Amino acid sequence: MGLGDGMTAKIDLSVKIGPILLPNPVGVASGTFGYGMEYDKLMDLSRLGALYTKVVTLEARPGNPPPRLAETPSGMLNTIGLANPGLAGFIASKLTELRLYACPIIVNVAGNSEEDYLGVVEGLEGQEGISGYELNLSCPNVKHGGLAFGTDPGQVERITAAVRSRTKRALIVKLTPNVTDICAIARAAEAGGADAVSCINTLVGMVIDVRAKRPVLSMKTGGLSGPAVRPVGVAAVYRVSRAVGIPVIGLGGIMCAQDALQYLLAGASAIQVGTGTFVDPGIPLKTLEGIISYMEAEGLERMSDFKTLLRD
Repeated sequence: MGLGDGMTAKIDLSVKIGPILLPNPVGVASGTFGYGMEYDKLMDLSRLGALYTKVVTLEARPGNPPPRLAETPSGMLNTIGLANPGLAGFIASKLTELRLYACPIIVNVAGNSEEDYLGVVEGLEGQEGISGYELNLSCPNVKHGGLAFGTDPGQVERITAAVRSRTKRALIVKLTPNVTDICAIARAAEAGGADAVSCINTLVGMVIDVRAKRPVLSMKTGGLSGPAVRPVGVAAVYRVSRAVGIPVIGLGGIMCAQDALQYLLAGASAIQVGTGTFVDPGIPLKTLEGIISYMEAEGLERMSDFKTLLRD
């Protein structure tokens, strides 16, 4: 059924993330959807629950040299390298158009030091049209030996708290799966004041050209996304949603409503579609329609009802 049908009107699709209310649970993941304008002729962006922008760093970044993408069975590897126009470029060339979209805009923020993250958030605080921030903590901390922020609970709590002190907007921490205990990282984000966590980011992977006898990607390894990682993401959401009291946003390999429903049944409050939009830009809205149909069939009235359904 469509979003305007009578039966659908009885269903409350909204999801509360800190101070904002997402109109529905289906967002588009950072790094796969550009800054929105790349897709605005392919789909109705106003129907999205949220648009998570491509990353913004303090300074402009050209990204890694090619080749930066490699197809794998049921997925893909990328080593884009956080290519983006930087804070000033984002404000000058992207934010004006983002303000035109009716859906909430969540800016993905990254950096190589705590000061980088704070600089981006402080630079955006005076700008209109932004509903919140999603912290990408998979970046290397140059001041601590190059290890990713997101692998150390102490660093996660500290940087989350520092950003929290600078903003009242929704604050989401994106969790890396490349850790021993993702629940410990999630609890650290919650302790630092995060309104929600999103999981999972990409898994580390490699493809080797056996004829050339060298890695396909310029940086040797890259981030694995797509259907291959979905079972890992669902398991992470299942564990994390039981370890924290804040909402969990599930992502990783969602290609259809059935995939999204697995995340919602596992404990996610909302989801993001990422790599799937490369295959079919219509997947996010098709997924939303499928969620609505499932809720109608199951007699569910609100998104929180999903948390009562899973038979452990």
